[in-house]
Amino acid sequence: MKKIIVFVVLIISVLSFNKKQESVSKNWINLFDGKSLTGWKVGKNAETFSVDSGMIVVHGKTAHLFYDGDVKAHDFKNFEFVADVKTMPGANSGIYFHTAFQDGGWPEKGYEVQVNNSHADWRRTGSLYGIMDVKEQFIPDNEWFTEYIKVIGKRVIIKLNDKIVVDYTEPDNVKTERGADSLRVISRGTFALQGHDPKSIVYFKNIKVKPLAE
Repeated sequence: MKKIIVFVVLIISVLSFNKKQESVSKNWINLFDGKSLTGWKVGKNAETFSVDSGMIVVHGKTAHLFYDGDVKAHDFKNFEFVADVKTMPGANSGIYFHTAFQDGGWPEKGYEVQVNNSHADWRRTGSLYGIMDVKEQFIPDNEWFTEYIKVIGKRVIIKLNDKIVVDYTEPDNVKTERGADSLRVISRGTFALQGHDPKSIVYFKNIKVKPLAE
């Protein structure tokens, strides 16, 4: 009888764990359908971005691809974000958050999380660009890796393949430091992928977000 009870408890535990795991996975929302750039918007040099074999291919003149879809009306504050990324030698790119659409130029609003494993710029993949920079190259070119960004309140956590490389908390006086009209602060907004220059080739896939409570 005891064996039966133990067995039943184990079964219930396993089912409960599976339901929790299923619930967690359901909280992740795809931002890229793997087939088109539906839900994304780019201004000048739109040809820099294309879709091939389930990937967003970034190769061309400087441009930025902004998420403009229905999820949270493309307005995120607290979230977890993941993307699988692969860089070709010498490539430079980035993932912006809390940003807003611009027709051209470098996004003025929000923060950039660096994608750069071997470009001449010394700030390597995982850097919170210009704020908390990573000098070490953790990822080789020509290899898929997962870049993870979490923002909760004023805290930003960046991971590469589950390794934390940045854990930053924005100071309360950041407006004083950067000017009252600075847009380079934690606020809210959308995501953007960067096309840095014609020599850079970068691939993105499995782009997902998990909105968190505000």
